[in-house]
Amino acid sequence: MELFKEFRLTIGKVMLSKKAARNKRAVSYSNFSNVRSIGIVWDASKPLEFNQLSKFHQKMQEMKIEVMILGYYPGKNLPDQYTAIRYFRCIKNDEINNFYLPDSSETTKFINTPFDVLIDINFDKHFPLQYVTRLSKAGFKVGLYDHESKEQVSDLMIELKKPVDIESYLSQIIHYLEMIKDKNLKTVV
Repeated sequence: MELFKEFRLTIGKVMLSKKAARNKRAVSYSNFSNVRSIGIVWDASKPLEFNQLSKFHQKMQEMKIEVMILGYYPGKNLPDQYTAIRYFRCIKNDEINNFYLPDSSETTKFINTPFDVLIDINFDKHFPLQYVTRLSKAGFKVGLYDHESKEQVSDLMIELKKPVDIESYLSQIIHYLEMIKDKNLKTVV
């Protein structure tokens, strides 16, 4: 059991709120045919879902859309299927500081990459992934609607029945992104 976990997590949330308040981002999205890059934030503690993400990656590659996945794996050793994959990076526990903030060059690079779309697949609300999603410089953020959250960081939220199937979730996201055709969607948050 981790010493003072809730206290340290509370401090981490306060630190994130202060960083997010200084982090201004231009929301921009016109239509799916203009998307060239997608970032995915994923709870990698569920290795069975990786197959569905790989299929999604392949489908997007065929459409000439670059996909980068950043996962959070709370265990000590990564599953073999996660290693040596060019489009996947993983935050491990040794890359999390005392306040549960990710502290690695890969995470910083991911946050600062201006993806056209960021897809949040963090259904269990792991704080290191919430940190990445909130600070991401992506033009448009998509996530699961959360009735309990006071702060919604996504520009588009999708509500699905639990348990959420990733394949269905990704399919719904693409469906709705294809429906949006607004050349004037530019705001600063």
